[in-house]
Amino acid sequence: MAETSYGGGAGGAPAFPNPAAYGAAAAYPHPVVNPLAVVGPQFCAPYPVDLVIVRKLLTLSEGNFGVTDVNGNIMFRVKGKLFSLRDRRILLDAAGNPLLTFQQKILTAHRRWKVFGGDASDDKSLLFSVKKSSLIQFKTKLDVFLASNTKEDVCDFKIEGSWFERSCTVYAGDSSTIVAQMHKKHSVQSVLLGKDTFAVTVYPNVDYAFIVALVVILEEINEDRDGED
Repeated sequence: MAETSYGGGAGGAPAFPNPAAYGAAAAYPHPVVNPLAVVGPQFCAPYPVDLVIVRKLLTLSEGNFGVTDVNGNIMFRVKGKLFSLRDRRILLDAAGNPLLTFQQKILTAHRRWKVFGGDASDDKSLLFSVKKSSLIQFKTKLDVFLASNTKEDVCDFKIEGSWFERSCTVYAGDSSTIVAQMHKKHSVQSVLLGKDTFAVTVYPNVDYAFIVALVVILEEINEDRDGED
């Protein structure tokens, strides 16, 4: 992965799309200058990427998450085994090719998810893992560790969210540098169709496939928050 640096780029940072809707500043205070690729550099754009993630609530079939751009073009799908012994999800690209495999470690107090490249699940294919930062939480806080960070003294990314508002912010490392934001879209249509819809803005030069994976894992952990921690 390319080394990541932060700071103002030449000519200033690009304007944030509709900043009032996200409660963000009109410009990125600490933009990511070099492409921050976790899944792949092809998923890093030099401009902000707006995505819509739809979760089908009332379904027993595979493919309970769909990801589109703002024009409705399919970009990713997530499929998973509903009643499998291991919680396992696969992120597919628009053509149906497996990009990532998510697997929840059974019987771990911090609800750790491990994410692998393609449809693999061996240690050599591990890209990153996600876990709750503490056992007892009033707000959702997750730590993300890249596979190269074996000591896990400091997280490579962190996610802070409000379960009640269904919103979250993704930060680079243990810092205030924002790389993505998500919030739930409330509409009567979504309720009637049995769907949850989330708007995600991925900041420039940040891997948007990686951010989609984090949002899916966040939602899986939120769904389990009523269970035994």
